[in-house]
Amino acid sequence: MKRFVFIVASMLFFASEAGAQQYPILDAVANKVIQKYQNSSCPQLMAQRDQPRGPEEQHAIQLLRGDPQMRQAFIDRVAAPIANKLFECGMIP
Repeated sequence: MKRFVFIVASMLFFASEAGAQQYPILDAVANKVIQKYQNSSCPQLMAQRDQPRGPEEQHAIQLLRGDPQMRQAFIDRVAAPIANKLFECGMIP
């Protein structure tokens, strides 16, 4: 899990450095995040929910907070698949 978060943070960092309108690296990161949710069981997701975020994940979140366009592109890609999985798991109404 920590390795995955490190990869996500690294990819987000490089995507933010690219400065392009589209974020091809961000697409790869979004796909990995989607796969994580689709391949995780509900108990696994519930257990991960309460774990503190590591420094790499915090860095990735800061990058997304600092770049509204990148954040919008990321959320546009991951929102529906994640929300569907959380709904299936009873984690959202």
